[in-house]
Amino acid sequence: MLSETFPALLVSAADDKTHVLQVTRVSFDDLPEGDVLIQVHYSSLNYKDALSASGNRGVTKRYPHVPGIDAAGVVVESRSQRFAPGDRVLCCGYDLGMNTWGGFGRYIRVPADWVMAVPQGLELKETMELGTAGFTAAGCVFELLDSGCRVDGGPILVAGATGGVGSVAVALLAKLGFQVTAVTGKASEHEFLLRLGAHSVVDRGKVSGGARRMLLRERWAGVVDTVGGDILATTIKQCQYGAVVTCCGNAASGELPINVYPFILRGVRLIGVDSAQCAMERREKLWGLLAGPWRLDCLGELSQTITLNQLPEAIDLMLQGGSRGRIVVSLLEQ
Repeated sequence: MLSETFPALLVSAADDKTHVLQVTRVSFDDLPEGDVLIQVHYSSLNYKDALSASGNRGVTKRYPHVPGIDAAGVVVESRSQRFAPGDRVLCCGYDLGMNTWGGFGRYIRVPADWVMAVPQGLELKETMELGTAGFTAAGCVFELLDSGCRVDGGPILVAGATGGVGSVAVALLAKLGFQVTAVTGKASEHEFLLRLGAHSVVDRGKVSGGARRMLLRERWAGVVDTVGGDILATTIKQCQYGAVVTCCGNAASGELPINVYPFILRGVRLIGVDSAQCAMERREKLWGLLAGPWRLDCLGELSQTITLNQLPEAIDLMLQGGSRGRIVVSLLEQ
């Protein structure tokens, strides 16, 4: 028997256009219509959640709102034949946590098309130690491999390496045998990145100064970029002939000051990687890899677990650029 309310992190718009975060109890009546009601055991904190929680109207248009683009838990009610009460399920991306109340509440109600079974080989918590960030990192690595990047082809650069996507990308590429160069602006995190498998760590200042140059000395066989802006432009110009660059974030800038020369003289390929709207078939394939041949043994090293009450502080830290790795949110302890 469900109670009438449940705990959630509610973001409300104040009169002065600021936004207030409060851990409170909300009603099931506030949840949208949907095919599947899920009791959330774990969620995770992503940069998009931090933007939603700070009132970014490009992410969330209507407040009050419960963010959380990730959720893993157990089906409570289902109008879909695909799912039954008690099933372990995962819901990441689509509109969850954007304009549909998300995983920072103990329950979500969503369309069945957004839901997939947790793959064999992963526990519920492990899916959130990966979450959208880990799934995105897997998408980037998959594109590199599918485009012909080889272990013996040269080093792979990961920009924004201490973030959620970057840290998982470093660990995945290292597991697969690649020589990984991790880029970070945090001198205190070099040891963390080396423990994840990075071959070397460089300061971001060394890969952001050539954005206005036509071309730079060839260095990288592939790139996973999570930051955009001058760093992405510089690394594209440093790519080897035929290199592949995957782009999935804009933490530094949404602008790309680039010319055509890396593409027409070196055959560099730039591939965008999306996690919100990609097809379920691709989702299941990538999650299957993360549960099987790409399974990481360092998820505990990559992540920390917090409660709903600790979320406001974690969100503020992420917006200030102070986060490291993955942040799992336990809904079991509230």
